[in-house]
Amino acid sequence: MIREITANDYEGLMELYLHLHETSVPPFELAKDVWDKIVSDENYHIIVIEEDGKIVSSCTCVIIPNLTRGPRPYAWVENVVTHADYRGKGLATKCLDYAKELAVRENCYRIVLMTGSKLESTLKFYENAGYNRNDKTGFIQWL
Repeated sequence: MIREITANDYEGLMELYLHLHETSVPPFELAKDVWDKIVSDENYHIIVIEEDGKIVSSCTCVIIPNLTRGPRPYAWVENVVTHADYRGKGLATKCLDYAKELAVRENCYRIVLMTGSKLESTLKFYENAGYNRNDKTGFIQWL
């Protein structure tokens, strides 16, 4: 089942994030303020797929208001992850498709996605999902 997170999904989502790049799950008490902001923000969407009673795939899609292009907003996709035991089933693609539907519904003019992966298989996955790596150049400044 694909859906957006609810306020009760913190533990399940954080367990899934261990398959992204996290090495531990912060206690809810430390993250409660951030979690409350996320679940109450109408522009912040965490899309999840639930199977076997647990969250097994997810991505984040944030709709960002913008004064250019009409003015039309744009969408930012982040934290694309599938539990290792559920990979290869098209679940992440379904999450990305859902994010695209959100972006279209919100009249976004583009979706931005960045990955730290250099694996050609990962880059091809994103290209197959409709993203391209040729139009823009991304830069990061770590703080």
